[in-house]
Amino acid sequence: MNQFFGKRGQQTPVGQPVAEVTPKSIEKNNVLYQGSVLHKRFRPRRHSLKYHVFSLLLDIDQLDQIDRKIRCFSRNKWNLYSFHDVDFGNRDGEPLRPYVLEKLAEANIAVSVGTIKLLCYPRMLGYAFNPLSIYFCYSADQPDSESADVVAILYEVHNTFGETHTYVIDPTKTGNNLSNTDRTADETTHALSRGKIARHSCDKKMHVSPFAPMDMNYRFRISYPDDNLSLAIQLSNAQGMMLTACFNGIRHDLSQRALLRNLFSYPLMTVKIIGGIHWEALLLWLKGVPLFRHVKQTS
Repeated sequence: MNQFFGKRGQQTPVGQPVAEVTPKSIEKNNVLYQGSVLHKRFRPRRHSLKYHVFSLLLDIDQLDQIDRKIRCFSRNKWNLYSFHDVDFGNRDGEPLRPYVLEKLAEANIAVSVGTIKLLCYPRMLGYAFNPLSIYFCYSADQPDSESADVVAILYEVHNTFGETHTYVIDPTKTGNNLSNTDRTADETTHALSRGKIARHSCDKKMHVSPFAPMDMNYRFRISYPDDNLSLAIQLSNAQGMMLTACFNGIRHDLSQRALLRNLFSYPLMTVKIIGGIHWEALLLWLKGVPLFRHVKQTS
């Protein structure tokens, strides 16, 4: 088993050899979730929006196999649907596994990582914008990725200024979860297991919206990716909760037929996402919601 060493002499998590790729593993590790996104703003003006979307949950080590299996899907090439490595991670086009392991090492999270799955929007007709992409890192000690524990979660946030920040969460650490009084019976401070829900919080580190200041806190609530997937994010500060964003999706097989059907069920979805961001910004401005200056992200 090989170990890597990251910056400043940090020991990175161990990246286990990828399990043998079989048609069955491709089918179970790569799926799509159809659902809806709901945003609700509570102050200083009330505002809400809801739109229907679908996301792909992809094994980042099986992207080439998906490319060969599904004709309308390509990796790093134009197609009806495509996945481009340059859209994620360091955005340099390099494979994503070393990037994920480096981020875990920088956060001093020493876990044995097997399968890594990425929840994201694909490019449709060559275009995509992913406000949030989520990496689920599964335990290498449990060979079945459908039931293996999630030992780390990475929230990769993109803003419309071309900036990216990744929030790295260790669900096994109490410090990354809410207090016991905020936790229900199905939540855990251990690795995120099948049927469980994880809650954690972190300070906002990157400017995202001109209608929200930087001195804010994120509170995440996310379920184990299974037949259903749910994510809720609260943005708050000392004055209380400002807004919530939720995604609830139902799992479907990833196939040629499903993608072609979604091309008509969700026409120009990725273009609508970026268009919707600017349209809702106009509505907020018309409602008199104050603007906050963009603070350029620093390394």
